Amino acid sequence: MSVSKTPARAGPGVLQKTSVILDAIEQGARTHTQIVEATGYTRPTVHRLVKELERREFLAFYGGGFHFGPRLLRLAATAMRELPLRDLARPALERLASATGEGVQLYIRSGDRRVCVDSVQSKSELRTIVEVGASLPLTAGSAGKVFMAWATDLDRARLAAAATALTERTPVGEELERQLTYVKRRGWATSSGERESGVGSVSAPVFGPNGLAAVVSVSGPASRLGRISAKQYAPSVAAAAGKIERVLGA
Repeated sequence: MSVSKTPARAGPGVLQKTSVILDAIEQGARTHTQIVEATGYTRPTVHRLVKELERREFLAFYGGGFHFGPRLLRLAATAMRELPLRDLARPALERLASATGEGVQLYIRSGDRRVCVDSVQSKSELRTIVEVGASLPLTAGSAGKVFMAWATDLDRARLAAAATALTERTPVGEELERQLTYVKRRGWATSSGERESGVGSVSAPVFGPNGLAAVVSVSGPASRLGRISAKQYAPSVAAAAGKIERVLGA
């Protein structure tokens, strides 16, 4: 006769510990020491789990610390494609693309990056192309500035301090902080050649029931969306964001 034994109640499992580590990194912990302090786990435990997450590309080490890796960003983009946000936003994005003649994108934040979860391409021969799933920096470009402007004070300061110039026009330091204050005051952002030379864009926030849910952008060649000319698109971009907010129930 066989006797089954009820297993002893175990402590926090690997999945739970991994989740806590990812939460800590999302909140800004970057080094091993910071992750240990944020989680309360032992240094060997953090080292083992972080190395495994890095091996599986859920984390990546750059800029002196750990960040969400490409595999996690791909999973985030896939998840967003399966959520209602993309379907609910699509009609407003298509109308915006038709009205402006430029490419339109919908971004969500994933860690310290922004991921394109939907894109309507321009029919113009001279155009910018952002593919669904593209992972771009938060610290450059109009969409990134919107995400930063509505981040918490601590998160915004951390991102601004880590910002580096990608082109000669990328705002950093005090200039970036000044622009973020202005972006939040007027409700939209522009950029011209700040993330990539020759590319201009205008972006506006989309708020959901729990705060900032996404960012809508119009992008195109800087010859059509320069520092001054881009402003003419702001009312249309803000209106599209508002339409998405209404279908989200914000």
